[in-house]
Amino acid sequence: MPTPLIQFEKVEKSFGSNTILKKVDMEIYQGEITTIIGKSGMGKSVLLRHIIGLLQPDSGRVLFQGRPLLKMKREERRLFKKKVSYVFQGNALFDSMTVFENVAMPLVERFRMPKADIRDKVREKLEQLELFKVDDHYPSQISGGMKKRVALARALVTDPEIVLFDEPTTGLDPIRKHAVHHMISGYQKRFGFTGIIVSHEIPDIFYISQRILMLDEGNIIFRGTPAEIKNEQNPIVREFIKDQESRLDDLTGMAMQTQGEKRFHEEMDRLERYGVPFSIILLTIENVEEISLRIGHMAAQTVLKDFSVHVQKHLRIIDSCSRLELNKLMIVLSGSNPDRAKIVCTRLSIELSGSEISGEQPFPEFCFSISAGFIGVRKGDKLADLIADAESKQDMRYDFRVC
Repeated sequence: MPTPLIQFEKVEKSFGSNTILKKVDMEIYQGEITTIIGKSGMGKSVLLRHIIGLLQPDSGRVLFQGRPLLKMKREERRLFKKKVSYVFQGNALFDSMTVFENVAMPLVERFRMPKADIRDKVREKLEQLELFKVDDHYPSQISGGMKKRVALARALVTDPEIVLFDEPTTGLDPIRKHAVHHMISGYQKRFGFTGIIVSHEIPDIFYISQRILMLDEGNIIFRGTPAEIKNEQNPIVREFIKDQESRLDDLTGMAMQTQGEKRFHEEMDRLERYGVPFSIILLTIENVEEISLRIGHMAAQTVLKDFSVHVQKHLRIIDSCSRLELNKLMIVLSGSNPDRAKIVCTRLSIELSGSEISGEQPFPEFCFSISAGFIGVRKGDKLADLIADAESKQDMRYDFRVC
């Protein structure tokens, strides 16, 4: 394993007689999004505050690139803090300052930049986060969703190496929530920062995370990938995931990934017992990033929502459709061979139109590129292998043009 960017070694923290962290060991790796999950009141936000230096451990130590934060000289700590940004749970915008002033504040306080450069940098971030014509507005004059994006713009305006997100989607509706997740993921890929998120949005947050940590009763009881946590045998982890995970995706209205996997195993059981065939189809909106850049993050999530609704209209009641990733849907066709799967894909390509997956407002000269991979399932096939095969054998690709 590579050397952790940030590391906790036996960190303990108490407030009065209440012990929050109990000899916590954890690692954060550079260039990844790590999400910390756990029940409310377990100390997830306390971990973030130790990273940024708002709290210090009672015992143990926090290291950055192998160097203990408490042993850093004053200049070292100043340089470290310039590398880190924090998106607070409640946005923490200053009501007496305009949107522009709120976003500019980190540049004014921590960087010596000419006013013209600050103005250009702030306006660039506001545009990137679809915050148009609100420079002179006060927080009380904008929506809750806009406040979230202003807070994100303020965190990203310094081009940080590390960004801490404390419950970044609390209080948002499904489309805005998924838009924020997509923004975080997109910016992380674009700028390469290390993201650390505290979240309870399960399994949605798994779509954008490379690593998951679970905090329970002051201890890290799970560390691993989103795929690994689904197979975790620790009963506390399993029960928590089960309790948090709803049966339906709140954006698409479809079954969650775990429900799709359950349906796959049910069909596999029928195949192995009675020889009843089935197939899977993998549908991918290939140009979600382009959609986000051209028409905005919220519009991109609306496209996925509308597309999902329309796909379900073309399936039989015995078929199932579940959300697999941020931009992927998996269909399980019961009692169907690959020929029927191909027919379903062909029908979708004919009957779907750009206007049906983008709402009423057209976007001239713009295509929504949707690829469809399908494959018949044989006895003993593994779902992960089938998904990989379906992606590599996508012999149909459909472009929906809005005119």
